[in-house]
Amino acid sequence: MKVFAGNSNRLLAEAICNYLNLPLGRATVRRFADQEIFVEIQENVRGEDVFLVQSTSFPTNDHLMELLIMIDAMRRSSARRITAVLPYFGYARQDRKPGPRTPISAKLVANLITEAGADRVLTLDLHAGQIQGFFDIPTDNLYSVPILTRDIKEHYELSNVMVVSPDVGGVVRARSLAKRLDCQLAIVDKRRERAGESEVMNVIGDVTGKDCLLIDDIVDSGGTLCNAAEALLKNGATSVTAYITHGVLSGGAVARVTSSKLKELVITDSIQPTTAVQSAHNIRVISTANLIGEAINRTSQEESVSSLFD
Repeated sequence: MKVFAGNSNRLLAEAICNYLNLPLGRATVRRFADQEIFVEIQENVRGEDVFLVQSTSFPTNDHLMELLIMIDAMRRSSARRITAVLPYFGYARQDRKPGPRTPISAKLVANLITEAGADRVLTLDLHAGQIQGFFDIPTDNLYSVPILTRDIKEHYELSNVMVVSPDVGGVVRARSLAKRLDCQLAIVDKRRERAGESEVMNVIGDVTGKDCLLIDDIVDSGGTLCNAAEALLKNGATSVTAYITHGVLSGGAVARVTSSKLKELVITDSIQPTTAVQSAHNIRVISTANLIGEAINRTSQEESVSSLFD
């Protein structure tokens, strides 16, 4: 087994290798003067079980091309099996046609990864579970719920906690966490006027005197979370903390979160944190390295991955 990484999240790749007690594979991923991507694998991978760690986060297209070219390089170097490890799968929000004459980009990206030569895909908290079906190769979708559960138990008195879904679409995810914590569930009902903006309408459930935990898979602009936090506090919540798997945090999202009424935003390192995220006073990053590392180890040993979440 060998683990390699592109340029999107080397810190996570190194942490995964530390868990596996393996050195990170030697590879050059650089650009020519015209920004063409050039990849060179600097060690023998013939007959190896290869894992490529690459989040397709900003700049999404560059990191996706790095992944595709690395897969091709491994295939042409006679790797026995190539697993694309995508802690964050970009384009996942384009999983259906929202209107006429629009693409299903998540399916296109799945096809590209497959055609490049990947044999398996390992990813974390897909925006929609059915995206697994977009791949014509085995796909394991890991869940961050065990990591979030552990962190919540370390920081909160569970008798006063209420798990909150920031929208109706995230109820299944929130219910799963509430079941693990054995606590109540509330829902924020919102109406989205246009892409990237949301207007909170009302709160379903009694949050009076509760420490509310907003649960979602992606935070992008941060508008939904900040509006939801304000609505929950107006309805009597004691505090509001957000637990989100993928901290996309584009544009002015970090400034929006730091000036909001959120007590804390907890994200994972599925996307490498920017300097702004690391210096924000109310944003905290928790590691997924052990979870992904164990999943990689079990995949290599042909053991059950799903039992990680029993």
